[in-house]
Amino acid sequence: MATSEEREPFAEAAAEAVQTSIMAMRLIMAIADAVRRHQQRMAGVEEDLPPAEEAVAEASRGVKKLLPPDISAALLGSGDWPQFAQQLMALRRAGVDVGALLPRVGEVAVTVRDAVAANTERVAREGTEQWAKALRETLPAGPVREAILSSPAWPDMAATMAQLDARGVDVRQILASAHEEGVGVDRAVAKVLATGTAPVTSRDAKLSYGPLTTGLDTPKDLDLAHRQRAFRQLAISPSEHQRCARLLREALPGREREADLVVASKQWPLLVARMVQMESQGKPLTQHLARLEMDTSWEEGPRPQLGSRLVQATLETLRRPLGAPAAASRARVDAAAARAQSPSMGPTKTPTAKGAAPAEPAVAAHREAGPAPKSGKTR
Repeated sequence: MATSEEREPFAEAAAEAVQTSIMAMRLIMAIADAVRRHQQRMAGVEEDLPPAEEAVAEASRGVKKLLPPDISAALLGSGDWPQFAQQLMALRRAGVDVGALLPRVGEVAVTVRDAVAANTERVAREGTEQWAKALRETLPAGPVREAILSSPAWPDMAATMAQLDARGVDVRQILASAHEEGVGVDRAVAKVLATGTAPVTSRDAKLSYGPLTTGLDTPKDLDLAHRQRAFRQLAISPSEHQRCARLLREALPGREREADLVVASKQWPLLVARMVQMESQGKPLTQHLARLEMDTSWEEGPRPQLGSRLVQATLETLRRPLGAPAAASRARVDAAAARAQSPSMGPTKTPTAKGAAPAEPAVAAHREAGPAPKSGKTR
């Protein structure tokens, strides 16, 4: 029979596993609440959380009934239980079926609890950059991912992901589960607000369809008119944006003004998304960009269109494999493409051609199949 000294480490490990499962639940609830707020904010009717005392009384019964005893006891006894209860009741008032949501979140918590109990490895991780990358690689573009990255709680969410990862939890699997719940929250809140559940293809998405977006995870409601939102939609962090701008300027020494024309262009977020994707795939980004100085045919043509030509040249050098020759008539083709994608050119002025793409393509249809997300911990 085990002595008290032998039982103590086991009890401590079990308690740690339960606390880690609570952390995972907090993360999913924070994401769900962020989606609720985002949906309501877009409709101009964002509601505050209900009073803590009222929410605690209302939520306690459901938690005790729908979650395993050890997890429900730890959750009810935690210091942030009132906030958790407020988020839960806010979701219910927004139209979410909490009776169905809690058991699903409980299944995730049980999985996390068991994983931690079986995994004694501890890996210390810090920072949020890798978790923005994990979001981009794990979650598809859409309202859930945007809600997470635009939420004031994002730093806390990233810190929670780091702690879960340090305890041996498969954070990507948690994010995938959270995304499914987030989609459900988005639809439920949208139904109550009568705002619809499927975003209409935006004008920016239509105009960007083609070489600019091929292979990228681009949302249908892409909003390039608001740069910060576009970066969030494409899961681009501020440091990634700054690094790509620096690399472009370094690729054009003595031509900083020309490089700044690209950075200031409306299409810049899409170029950054492609650069970040190339880096994640291990492609030599600097070598691709260096070809801008080797082939300066983009300088030929009217000065007012220089920025548009350089945007097209940057896109072409990013997409063209190293060693592949540039098209002989690139300068002429790029100028035509630049005019076709110019913001000043309305839909009725877009040149038509035999075999042209449909007027309103499904943005997702042109995406190239990328590598499947890796399982296991993010290193």
